[in-house]
Amino acid sequence: MKALLLIDIQNDFLPGGRLAVPDGNAVIPLVNSLQPLFDLVVATQDWHPIGHQSFASSHAGRTQFEQIDLHGLPQVLWPDHCTQASPGAELAGALHTERVEAIFRKGTNPEIDSYSAFFDNGHRKSTALADYLRGRQITDVYVAGLAGDYCVYYSALDALAAGFTTFVITDATRAISAEGFTAALADLKAKGAHLVASPSLLNTEFSA
Repeated sequence: MKALLLIDIQNDFLPGGRLAVPDGNAVIPLVNSLQPLFDLVVATQDWHPIGHQSFASSHAGRTQFEQIDLHGLPQVLWPDHCTQASPGAELAGALHTERVEAIFRKGTNPEIDSYSAFFDNGHRKSTALADYLRGRQITDVYVAGLAGDYCVYYSALDALAAGFTTFVITDATRAISAEGFTAALADLKAKGAHLVASPSLLNTEFSA
């Protein structure tokens, strides 16, 4: 059984958003076309409270994209983004959501960031996504969305660690940094993830 994880395809990560991923909107038509191929489609949302400690605005004298130590973990200081119930936190309007069976929200604890769909950055609390997937008898997880060098990367790492056969759909993912994405994909491949492109999936042999 195969699941497609749509990672953080939200307005704030699209062009014009508060933390726009270059060419981020290009993933939308691809993931829309891929969804019918899967047994299960799940989405995630960054869902930060106002004043989240990952925001540069929460740290006087600090600048956006600076890295600090936050409670023992390295933390990039981001622009305020995906604040709870804001327009920027909404899933992209062009994203087809009819087949999305569940949405897992992350980054809700103001004291710790959460890139992965499965855990916060310190692996202190689970989102219960792994249990949900196992309950649906999912064995293969395909990851796509935003951003490839952060939330997609860490979601794929945790999917591997949870024992799922893990695929990253490389053309249905966009990154903040091209160099960071190249390094992320190399690391994932070394750890056992499979790198695939959507044309190889869009055929009847793959279809669920």
